[in-house]
Amino acid sequence: MDESDFLTPARVAILGLGLMGGSLAMALRGKCASLLGIDSDPETLALARRLQIVDRVENRPEDLLPEADVVILATPVRAIVTLLGELASLHPGEAVVIDLGSTKMGIVQAMAALPDRFDPVGGHPMCGKERSSLANAEAGLFRGAPFAFTPLPRTTPRGRGLAMQLAQALGAEPLWLDPETHDRWVGSTSHLPYLIANILAAVVPAEAAPMAGMGLRSTTRLAPSPLNVMRDILMTNRENVLAGVRRFQDRLDSVEKRLAEGDEGGLAELLSQGALNYESLIGYQRRDNEEWGRIT
Repeated sequence: MDESDFLTPARVAILGLGLMGGSLAMALRGKCASLLGIDSDPETLALARRLQIVDRVENRPEDLLPEADVVILATPVRAIVTLLGELASLHPGEAVVIDLGSTKMGIVQAMAALPDRFDPVGGHPMCGKERSSLANAEAGLFRGAPFAFTPLPRTTPRGRGLAMQLAQALGAEPLWLDPETHDRWVGSTSHLPYLIANILAAVVPAEAAPMAGMGLRSTTRLAPSPLNVMRDILMTNRENVLAGVRRFQDRLDSVEKRLAEGDEGGLAELLSQGALNYESLIGYQRRDNEEWGRIT
């Protein structure tokens, strides 16, 4: 076997079999030595057994974690931090530890406190759905999506190699970042859009429902995202989200001013700037895959 192949012989434990963890299990089926699933929800456990997405599934981490040499944490952010604090007592051996959390600063700090026998790598696949749970999981969820990794100074070549192979097995595009940059970027590209979608959904009059077309549907799609997940994200990335809210408010104030004054030229200029920036952002997404894999 290729000594640089870290994933194929791995025994992978996934803590949390919701949308992300369940989709991960489906995508990894047959690509590692064994898959172990852990979740506290009885309905999720029953569905996981029925779908046979993992080789074994239990509700107590201590029943399966000692068998794993790769541990993937796929719970809400603050639960990941709690699990990292408990991991040393749950897993007596060595393991690469990767998470799927949407914010990275607090998680990476908790990873840094792990005993030396653990090899931690922060992770965040930029994909998902507005509806959570294993019932909505799908093997192709990660395909073509950026998968951000935030290594620690202690992360070994094995940890980095396994992270790369994990992304490749999922069909995702690896992107290496420091945790500060990650949280600043996703504050604008993910967390602020959720807030705007939610606020927009809240202010549309109910009487207008008969005229709710694709424009409203597409711009408010994120509004019903799971509250427990989004609350953790917003509270663990507050400063970056607040910075985005202030930029958005400044722009909204400028639009309001042009509308109030009937300044058609000024309004058109603002809207044109937004359209151009959209093209720039989306154009970046279309660049060659080599750009995603570059370590920064």
